[in-house]
Amino acid sequence: MLQYVWKQRLFDDSDLTMSNGRKIAVIDPGTQNTDAGPDFFNAKIKIGDTLWAGNVEIHERASDWAAHRHDKDRAYDSVILHVVNIDDAEVLTSDNKAIAKAVLRVPEKIEKNIEWLLSRDTPVPCANRLKDIAPIYISDWMTALITERLERKTKEIYARLEFSGKDWNEAFYITLMRNFGFSVNGDAFEYLAKSLPYKIILKHRNNPLQVEALLFGQARLLDDEKAEPEPYYLSLVQEYDFLRKKYDLAPVEFSQYKSLRMRPDNFPYIRIAQAAAMFIKNDLLFSQILETEDIDRLRNYFNVEPTEFWRTHYHFRFASPPKNKSIGKNSANIVLINTVVPILFAYGKAKSKPEFCDRAMRLLEQLPAENNSITRLFAEAGVKSDNAVDSQALVQLRREYCDRKKCLYCRIGFRVIGK
Repeated sequence: MLQYVWKQRLFDDSDLTMSNGRKIAVIDPGTQNTDAGPDFFNAKIKIGDTLWAGNVEIHERASDWAAHRHDKDRAYDSVILHVVNIDDAEVLTSDNKAIAKAVLRVPEKIEKNIEWLLSRDTPVPCANRLKDIAPIYISDWMTALITERLERKTKEIYARLEFSGKDWNEAFYITLMRNFGFSVNGDAFEYLAKSLPYKIILKHRNNPLQVEALLFGQARLLDDEKAEPEPYYLSLVQEYDFLRKKYDLAPVEFSQYKSLRMRPDNFPYIRIAQAAAMFIKNDLLFSQILETEDIDRLRNYFNVEPTEFWRTHYHFRFASPPKNKSIGKNSANIVLINTVVPILFAYGKAKSKPEFCDRAMRLLEQLPAENNSITRLFAEAGVKSDNAVDSQALVQLRREYCDRKKCLYCRIGFRVIGK
C-alpha cells in the first residue's frame, strides 16, 4: 500500500514526517523498479532548501532495511530517502552513512477505499462505482486492455510455435483446436491437437472417415464400451486402429471432456466432428487466412457441417431428432475473435509486418461484441460493448484484474481509490 500511495502520489507533503523534523517536499516520486535494487529510481526530493535526486526505498518498518541486508549492499548507497510506516531503527549505507528517513501516513480515505475494494467478494468489486468514473478514463483503459490481451495471446501462440518447430500452420491448428473446445474443454482439445500433427490430417483430408477416426481416436472417444455397435462407429474404430499403428500414435492421456450444463451443440463430440469437416473442406487454412481480408469469406472457411451421422446424434451412444449441426454465425464469430485475430496479430509481430496487426484490430472492430456473462455483468454496471474490441477488453479486465484482486494495478481502481 505504501508503494502504491507513493507511486500514484496519493498523499500531500503534510502526510510525510522527517525523522529529524526537517521540512520535506516530493517533486517527483520517481519510476518504480520491478527488478532487484531500490524500489524507485530517479526521484526528486526537496529536504529543507536542498534538492536531492536519486533513489527511494520503501518498507513497512525502518528496521526492514537491515533485515533485508541493504546496509551491506552497495546498490542501496544511492538511496536518498527511506520511506516507512513505522520508524523503529536507524538506516545506514554500506559505509555507515546515515540515510534520510520519512514516515508516510497513508491518508485515511485512501486506506479505507483500498480496504473496501480488496475486501469486496463480488465479481467486479467496483461495479456500483463505475457510473461515477468519467467515460474517457474507461475508454482509455479499455484501449490498453485490448493490447494487453492480444500480447498475452501472442505469447501463447509463440509457445505453440516453438512446440511445432516454427511451423505456423501447426501453431494455427493447435490454437484453432483449443478454441473449438471453448473455455470448458480448451485444455483437452489442445492436448488432442498436440498429439496429432496437422500434416497427418492433411494426408487424409480426401477421406472424411479417416480424418474423423484420427480425431476421435486420439481424443479417446472411441474407447466407449457402451457405444452402440453401429456401422459408423465400428468403421471409425477399425480405421483408427490401422492409422494409429501406421503413424505410431499415442492417444492423449487427458480424456475428461465436460458436457454438464452445456448446450448439446457444444458437446465435445459435435465440436470434434465440426473440426474434422473444417479440415476436410480447407487445405492450408492458415495461408488462406493470411490472404483473405473479407470478413464474410473468413466466416465461410468455418461454415461447415459434420457428416450425416451427426445430423441425428450428439453422442455415439444416443440418437437425437434430426438437426443441422453446422457452425452457426455466432460460433464462427467466436472463432474469428479467439483464433484468427490473435494469429494475425502474432504473425505481424513475429514477422515485423504491422499491416497484419492492423488487420487484426480492424477485424475486431467489425465483429459484434460477445454476449457472455462478463459483458452482461459490465453492461448492468453501465459499461456497454459496441464491438468485439470492447468485449475482449472487458474479458481481459475481469480475468486479469477483477478475478485476481489487482485493483491497485487497474486504472479504474485508481480512480475509485482516489475519490
